[in-house]
Amino acid sequence: MTKGNRTKFRFEQMQDGSTHKLYIYDDVTAYGPFNWETWEYDESETGADYFREQLAQIPDTGEIELHVNSCGGSVKEGIAIYNLLKQHGAHKTCYVDGFAYSVASVICLACDHIIMGLGTSMLIHNMSMNVYGNAEMLRKCADDLDVLMESNRKIYMERAKDLTEEELQEMMDRETYLTPEQCLEYGFCDEIGTSRADPGMLVQQANRQVQELKQQLQNIQSFRQEMRQFAPQPGNPAPEEKKGNEKVLRMMGAFLNAFQKEEKHEK
Repeated sequence: MTKGNRTKFRFEQMQDGSTHKLYIYDDVTAYGPFNWETWEYDESETGADYFREQLAQIPDTGEIELHVNSCGGSVKEGIAIYNLLKQHGAHKTCYVDGFAYSVASVICLACDHIIMGLGTSMLIHNMSMNVYGNAEMLRKCADDLDVLMESNRKIYMERAKDLTEEELQEMMDRETYLTPEQCLEYGFCDEIGTSRADPGMLVQQANRQVQELKQQLQNIQSFRQEMRQFAPQPGNPAPEEKKGNEKVLRMMGAFLNAFQKEEKHEK
């Protein structure tokens, strides 16, 4: 599926009706990008709930082709997607088309057969979290991460070969990038593909990303123009009957100034 001219997640049924292609071509997240028109977050196309909806359309007798090019993202969403795939009865083949980093590598491991293309890679590392609190709370968060990582390593160990959990832990501590050959050696993939990435597709994807960035900038600039008509003007005090709205106008002016400072900083 496409949104904003950028491929993030796509559900595609092949002509034979039994093969279903799924694409994860963005960060795994529970929330989509912020929509400046609605002032709300768009629906995520790489979240567990959206993935559940797509998998529900695929019969257990079908064939799933999962294509991955993602730097990872939310562990919560990624683990849920992993288990949704594991629970589905269809035969699942994963194609690593680019990056399978962090929790995206975990999602790949849910498939029955994993094929890594030429020039692709995996990244395995320890998970992290944003925390705030006193020393006791911070120490607890560190202990919680140890527990979560112990559970996370079990997923890799289910597929690993010629690799002990201690060796895996050391690799994750070092934040290790793995080539297709190394993944094949450790059991994290089953085959190295021989086809190269289509340069035209890569250029098309890059152009789509540029267009999306341009659209986001246009939305922000349009919003700034709309805000300027509400901002109080120097030397032009509000009429007496509008004094009750001065606080709101000052807040709007401060909000606009924040955007203007950000724009100057970017330049």
